[in-house]
Amino acid sequence: MKSAIAKSISDHPSESGPAPADVYARIYEAVLDHRLTPGTKLKEVRLAELFGVTRGTVRKAFAQLATMKIVELRPNRGAIVASPSIEESRDLFAARRTIEGSIVDTLARRITRAEVRQLTSLIKQEDQAYRRGEMRAALKLSVDFHRVLADMAGNSVLAGVLDQLVSRTPLVVLAYRDPAQSSACANRDHAELVEALAAHDADRAVLAMKCHLCNLEGQLDLRDPAPGNELATIFGLVPMPKAPASIHQN
Repeated sequence: MKSAIAKSISDHPSESGPAPADVYARIYEAVLDHRLTPGTKLKEVRLAELFGVTRGTVRKAFAQLATMKIVELRPNRGAIVASPSIEESRDLFAARRTIEGSIVDTLARRITRAEVRQLTSLIKQEDQAYRRGEMRAALKLSVDFHRVLADMAGNSVLAGVLDQLVSRTPLVVLAYRDPAQSSACANRDHAELVEALAAHDADRAVLAMKCHLCNLEGQLDLRDPAPGNELATIFGLVPMPKAPASIHQN
């Protein structure tokens, strides 16, 4: 499933070679697939050569990626994959809990049997992808699951806001994932959420969604670093205490 931005720019294809939406999709997929990490420099000329497009096409794709806060455009220094801060990452999950809580609250009151079957099918596909070790496919299905929920709820404004937040989430996972934790979107959480939706239990659906997003955030290391100890942490050293200032007596 393409993001809303990719859909909007795909309506204007290039006459020669891939359209900006195609370049956008390739770069975003590389971020989702963990092949492009936060802070990676994106060279406009090289990408134009690789994709067989003009530099203008690449710049248009960069502009759309910057709108989604996936790429950061730096004056006179080019584009890099965005590096979300710890505070921004926390804010992203807080916003998702609020927005997606509202989405499933609405959806629980109107969901149809056909929609329940569609969601159940998505969960099965996601589970099968994880079992086969196809992480790229599983992550895409996980992202699609959240987008489909928003589409089913029928609020285009919330769906548009969520699309941007969901698109940015892989960057946060890449930047702050805890090696001791699994970064996969918990498939069982999705199943419990669909069970609540199928029962038209809005309160349980909202709780399930918020718990799910809290679980995802809990897989990340979003602790504030100790001030002044960044280098010590990098080299695994304990900073020596400062010696007390000597007192000179006259």
